[in-house]
Amino acid sequence: MLSGSRALLCVFVSTLPAAAAAAGQQANPTNQNRPVNHIAHAAKVDHAPRLDGTLDDPLWRQATPTTDFRQREPYEGQAPTEETEVRILYTRNEVYFGIFCHDRNPNAIVATQLRRDVSQEFDDYFEIVIDSNHDRRNAYVFQFNPLGTQRDALITEEQSGGDSGDGDPGWDGVWTSEARITSAGWTATVAIPFATLNFMRSQDIVWGINFKRFIRSKNEEDLWSGWRRSFGMNRISQAGELQGISDIGSSRLFIVKPYGLAGFRHLPPSAAASGLTPGTTGLYTGGLDIKLGLRSNLVANLTGNTDFADADVDAQQFNLTPYRLFFPEKRQFFLENAGVFDFPLGISSGADRLFFSRQIGIDPITGQQVPINGGAKITGSLGGFQLGAMDVDTRSSGPNYYANYAVMRVKRALPGGSYIGAMGIDKRSGNPLDRFNEAGGVDTRVVLLKNLVFSGFAAQTRTQGISGGQTNLGAGADYRTGWLEFAAEHRKIGPNFNPAVGFLERTDCVCNFADLTLKPRPKIRGVRELNFEGFIFHGPDTHGVLQTQEWQGTFRALFHNGAYTDDDIADVFAQRLTAPFNIYKNVTLPAGFYRWTRHQLTYGSPQDREFVVRVFERFGSYYSGRLNEARVRTTYRPSERLSFSFSQQWNRFRLPVAGGNFSVVIGSLETDYAFSRFVSLATILQINTANTQAASTNLRLRWNYRPDSDLYVIYTVGQQFASLAAANPAQLTENRFAVKYTYSWRP
Repeated sequence: MLSGSRALLCVFVSTLPAAAAAAGQQANPTNQNRPVNHIAHAAKVDHAPRLDGTLDDPLWRQATPTTDFRQREPYEGQAPTEETEVRILYTRNEVYFGIFCHDRNPNAIVATQLRRDVSQEFDDYFEIVIDSNHDRRNAYVFQFNPLGTQRDALITEEQSGGDSGDGDPGWDGVWTSEARITSAGWTATVAIPFATLNFMRSQDIVWGINFKRFIRSKNEEDLWSGWRRSFGMNRISQAGELQGISDIGSSRLFIVKPYGLAGFRHLPPSAAASGLTPGTTGLYTGGLDIKLGLRSNLVANLTGNTDFADADVDAQQFNLTPYRLFFPEKRQFFLENAGVFDFPLGISSGADRLFFSRQIGIDPITGQQVPINGGAKITGSLGGFQLGAMDVDTRSSGPNYYANYAVMRVKRALPGGSYIGAMGIDKRSGNPLDRFNEAGGVDTRVVLLKNLVFSGFAAQTRTQGISGGQTNLGAGADYRTGWLEFAAEHRKIGPNFNPAVGFLERTDCVCNFADLTLKPRPKIRGVRELNFEGFIFHGPDTHGVLQTQEWQGTFRALFHNGAYTDDDIADVFAQRLTAPFNIYKNVTLPAGFYRWTRHQLTYGSPQDREFVVRVFERFGSYYSGRLNEARVRTTYRPSERLSFSFSQQWNRFRLPVAGGNFSVVIGSLETDYAFSRFVSLATILQINTANTQAASTNLRLRWNYRPDSDLYVIYTVGQQFASLAAANPAQLTENRFAVKYTYSWRP
C-alpha cells in the first residue's frame, strides 16, 4: 500500500533518469520477429504541399500510393467495392497524407457532421492510426469525414473505444484537415506536426501505421492491415509499417494553455440541506494547463485552478436497481491518456474499476463540482514499461473537505500484447471520520493465439476504522473469432472492499459469469449477421447466500443497410433485497427475495438516412409487480449544419405497495447547429419527472478560433454532473452562466 502522495510521486520521479537511460534505444519487447506484410513509404519534400483537400499539387506525385485495402465488413478479406489511395509526404516538421476515396456513385457519399470530436458513425469517414513509438500496443487516431471534420483519439493497450468509435476520444491534438467531394469520390489532405505526436527521434524512423475507410451507404469497412473481423483498428499489433522518414527536426511537445472565466451561479434555498450556500455568486477565475513532452513517449500534464465548465453534461438516467449507476468521465484533464490508468475489476459489470477519476473533483452525492487547486500527471512508456502517475489536490467546498489524491500505475509489456501490472491509489482527506483510503492491486493479461485472452487481478483496500474483508480477487477468459465469442470470469469481492477513488457496483459477492455468442452469416438477402447469445450471472455473497442471479437468451439480426434488431427472448432475474429499496420518491420495496422475468424487442433503422430511429420495448414482471419500459430515439439531419436528436423513455410501474402505480418519463432533445467547422451551437433539454425539478437545459456556443484555442459561452439550468449514489437522489436546480476563453501557444 502507499504511504502518501508525496512519497508516491517522489519514488516515480527518482526513477526517471535510470528509466530514461534504459529507453535510450527504442525498446520493443513484443512481436520482435513478427513479419510485416504491409509497408508504406513516405517521400521527403522541401515544403508542404497545398493542403486544400485536393491532390492537384504536383508534390503529391512524388509519393508512391498505398493501396491494397481489404474488407473487414461485410465480406472479410475480399477486395473493397471502391478503390482507396493514400500518399504520404513529410518535411522536417510535419507529415502529410493525401487520400483519394474513389466512389462510382458520389451522390451516395454521406457527409453530415461539422462538429469536431463527435462520433462520425452516420457519415463516410477515413481514419489514420499512427503508432509512432512502434511498440505495437498504443497509437494516435486521426479521423475525418468528407467535410474535413476532425475526430482524434488515443488507443491504449489495444483497447477499443466502445460505442464512441476507435480509441478514447479524450485526447485532442493539433492537426489540420481539408476534404472535397468530387465527381469521382472524395479527397482529403491532412497535416500532422511531429510535435503533436511528441516525436523527438530524427533518424532510422519506423512507425506502425494503419488506415481505415468507412462507406456509410454500404455499411462497408475497409482496412489496409489487420482486416479480420476479430481484429479491427485497435489491434495495433496487426498494423503495417511506415518507412522512409529520416532527418527530421526535434519536435518536443510543449503547450501552455491559460484560461479566463467570468459568469455567475445561483443555487436555490434547498441547497442548504446539502451543505451548499444558496443564492447568487459571481464567477471570476482563471487557470493554466501545461503539456510537456519529457521524452518521445512520455508526457507531463500540469494544471492549476482547473475548470470544467466546457465539459458535456451527463445524460439523465433512472435507476431501476439497488446498485450505483455508472457515468463516464467527460473532463479533459482526466480524459487524456486515461487508458494508462485503467484497472478493470472484472468484465461482467463492465464498469467496476480500481480507479475512477470522477471520484476526484465531483461530489459523488450532489454532483456539484469540487474546486481543484492543481494537479500533475505523467503518462507514457519507458524501456518496455507503461507508466502513469497523478497527483491532484482539491479544496474544501460545501460538504466536501479538502483532499489529496495520488495514483500510480505501471505495466510491464510482455510478448504478444500481454502485460503484468500494478496500481496504487492514496486518498488523504480533511474529514476527521474518513482521513484516508488506500487501494492497491496487481493484474495481468495473457494473450494466446491472438484470439484467446486470459486475465486476472488481486486488489485490496484500507479504510479508516475497518479491518478484514477488504480484498477483491478475480480471473477470466475471453475468446473471439469472426463467428464466436465466449467470455467467463470468477470474482470474489470482500464485504468491506472499498475503493473510494474507484467504482464498484456491489460488494460481498462471489460473482460467476459466462457468456456465449454465436455469429453465423447465412446467405439471406439483406442479412449480414445473426447473433444467438446466452449468458448467466450467479452472485451469492461470501457466506454462500444467493444475492443476485440473471440468465438471458438473446437474438439479434444485423442487416447490410445498418438496420438491426435486438430481442431478449427471456431475461430471468433473482434479487435479494437485504434492506428496503426506495425506488421512487415515497415508494419503497420491502426487503425480501424476488424472482421475475422480462422480455425485450428492439429495432434500429438504417443508419445512412436523414431520419434514423431506434425503438425499444421491454416488458414483463418486475420484483413483485410489473414494469413496461418503452423507449424511442430519433435523429434527424436535414443538412450538414443542423441535426436534431430526440429520445424518450417511459417507465410504467405497477407494484403492490403504497403508491406503487406510477410512471417516470425521461427524455431529451439535442440540437446541434454548425455555422462552420469552427463555430457551433449545441443545446440539450432534458426532462426527468422523478426529480422535483423536472426540466434541465444546457446551451453551449463554441468558437475554435485557432487550433486548440476556444471561446465558450455556456448556460446551464439543472446539473452538469449526475450523482453516483445508488438511489435516485433529488437533484439541485443550479443556474450557471459562464464565458470561458482559452489560448494555446508554444513558447
